Amino acid sequence: MRGLRPNLFSRLVALPLAPVLIPQARFARRAIPRLPDAALPWRGSLEGDRPLRLLVLGDSTAAGVGADSQDDALPGSLARQIDERLGRGTQWRSIGANGATSRHILERFIGEATGESYDLVFLTIGANDALALRSRIAFARDVRRIVDRLRESSPDSLILVSLLPRFDRFTSLANPLRWNLALHAASLDDAARNAVRGMNRVFAIPKPPPYTATFWASDLFHPSASGYRDWAEFAFDSVPLGLLAPLA
Repeated sequence: MRGLRPNLFSRLVALPLAPVLIPQARFARRAIPRLPDAALPWRGSLEGDRPLRLLVLGDSTAAGVGADSQDDALPGSLARQIDERLGRGTQWRSIGANGATSRHILERFIGEATGESYDLVFLTIGANDALALRSRIAFARDVRRIVDRLRESSPDSLILVSLLPRFDRFTSLANPLRWNLALHAASLDDAARNAVRGMNRVFAIPKPPPYTATFWASDLFHPSASGYRDWAEFAFDSVPLGLLAPLA
């Protein structure tokens, strides 16, 4: 398939498999338990010197699905990494929704997300764009627009962009659905990374390492509290020290 764009390739593969993929996707939606969002409140703090203002924005993982509270999900896990690595406290907030695509973020949440200024923004987006088979052009455009809006409202912030999960490692999904989602997700991931590459103080988190045995919540689709801790630790391990230095 030399010369064929990755997004087009993933869609061409999906078409002849549609009679299998569509029933598998419907079955997966029914079979995978729908876990609730993390309990309110979605604002909190970790006491410490010179607290950083942290925003987590995105999909079900911003909503804390798989954890009992946001303190156990990304906001609390990131705050503890900030304390350990930078010696600073955190005032955090989370905004997002289960099932949100990048387009939903622009239409429903970007106004709220840009109503305040932050020192650190963690954008987690892409899984639902892959599930919806959105085009790489549309996804990359929306991610760039989200980041541009965040930059306008928080000119000096560090923006960390966490993109597509590794669908090929989701044992909750059967093949060929799992294989095709992984193929399309890789295409979207590549496009979004290109869209934010070179932007000032914007860093796309590398693709995740193999998921541990305790990474998954009971639905085997979202992170558990342990998974969110692993994710936050991996994210901070990945950020170049030069980007973290102004936060120290």
